[in-house]
Amino acid sequence: MWSRPFWLVVGAVSLVLAMAGAILPLLPTTPFLLLAAFAFARSSPRWHGWLTAHPLFGPAILNWRRYRGITRRAKIAAMVAIVITFLLTIALGTAWWIVAVQGVTLGTVAAFILSRPEPPRADV
Repeated sequence: MWSRPFWLVVGAVSLVLAMAGAILPLLPTTPFLLLAAFAFARSSPRWHGWLTAHPLFGPAILNWRRYRGITRRAKIAAMVAIVITFLLTIALGTAWWIVAVQGVTLGTVAAFILSRPEPPRADV
C-alpha cells in the first residue's frame, strides 16, 4: 500500500539531487541517478522509462546495469571532484580528525570508482 508512493518520492528526490549534481561540481550525479532508476522501477514504469531513455542520464544507468561500469569521462570527473573537495577541506583549516575521516572516506570511494570497468565504447 505504502510501497509505491514511498519509492516514487525516493525516485523524485534522487532525480532532483542528480540534476543538481549535473550542475554543481561537488555533488555526485551517478549515485543519485542509480537510486532514482531503482526507485522508479518499483513505483512508476513511465518515469523509469523516461529516465533510462534520457539522452544525458540514461547511458550512465544502462552502463551500470549492463557492465557495472563507469565511463572514463565520469571517472575523471569524479576524481577531480574528490581531489577538489579534499583540498578545499584542508584549505579551510578543518580539524585534523575531520580531514582524516574525509580522506579515508574519499579514498574508499575513489578506489571503488577506479576499480569499476569501463563499458565498451559503442555504449558510451
